[in-house]
Amino acid sequence: MEYMKYILDTLEKIVNTPSPSGCTGKVMEIVRREAEGFGFQTEYNRKGGLIITVPGQTETVVAFSGHVDTLGAMVRSVRAGGTLAFTQVGGMMMEAIEGSYCKILTRDGREFTGTIQTTQPSVHVWDGCRELKRTEENMEIRLDEIVRTAEDVEKLGIGAGDFVSFDPKFVVTERGFVKSRHMDDKASVAVILGVLKYIHDTGKKPVQTLKMLISNYEEVGHGCSYIPEDVEELISVDMGCVGDDLNGDEYRVSICAKDSSGPYDFDMTNRLISLAKEYGIGYTVDIFPHYGSDVSAALKGGNNIRGALIGQGVSASHGQERTHVRGLMETFRLIAAYAGLMEKEESSRLFEELLLCEGSGSGR
Repeated sequence: MEYMKYILDTLEKIVNTPSPSGCTGKVMEIVRREAEGFGFQTEYNRKGGLIITVPGQTETVVAFSGHVDTLGAMVRSVRAGGTLAFTQVGGMMMEAIEGSYCKILTRDGREFTGTIQTTQPSVHVWDGCRELKRTEENMEIRLDEIVRTAEDVEKLGIGAGDFVSFDPKFVVTERGFVKSRHMDDKASVAVILGVLKYIHDTGKKPVQTLKMLISNYEEVGHGCSYIPEDVEELISVDMGCVGDDLNGDEYRVSICAKDSSGPYDFDMTNRLISLAKEYGIGYTVDIFPHYGSDVSAALKGGNNIRGALIGQGVSASHGQERTHVRGLMETFRLIAAYAGLMEKEESSRLFEELLLCEGSGSGR
């Protein structure tokens, strides 16, 4: 299925491009080139976030946001034995990154590889390694370099302030599961680019002018703290949480009514629910008490907007994440419906094509 193949191929490309919050230039350039390749105007804001403009039938502006920044870390210091102490960028469990391969991104543009582990990484050596608390103080990065001292590491040009990116381990299974780190939120960015491809291919014009805001500091809380003044509505396309006391799953789009920042706009949320029902889109309404979004940042930043939040369900968020092509497609369909890009019959046809591909055992 053409659009899902594009979404998955694009997702693989951007997921494998390191971009912890604060170090997103390379991945943002990939997104910019894709958008300009479809003929849309782009510009950067002063923080390095990308604004993509799609002219509509009216000058009223609706924005959709997705973020390319991910969880990561930063070198805190070089330890005496040549390992790296680090501080996390974004909120995660240390247990979720223990054993992960990683890249150290130096300030002069070089990359080194390593492994994140505890300071007692072997049951054959340390009696208390199982009980060791997984805190920053007890974690370190083992470099894939012949280093025995801090001086050896410093000679490589690695030091405090260098960024650390986690290996995503991207896989698409035959049954349509997408397993990788950083589905939050590169999956949504790939879906947004899929919508731009659809607009380009079909020549359709959205009812309202669209601005796709690709933010780069969401994981640290201020991704869309500033947005263009002409935006009246902002929908954050992020992820739906999956777990206890939640309604969502990986096969549907979640519509969030409230998160840690408070309720989302009543009328926008109602419209999203109504469109999902009208178009036969698999959806759920949910509450995310441990969650904030680009809309949260925009509202806290004083922007005069209405806001809502949607996204495909993602299992094990901020861990080894997983979603499904059905969830990606339902998110694609809901964006297209809200923007007035697609009739119900065409929307249903796209989903039926996806099911046929899935039934053949082809993830793409």
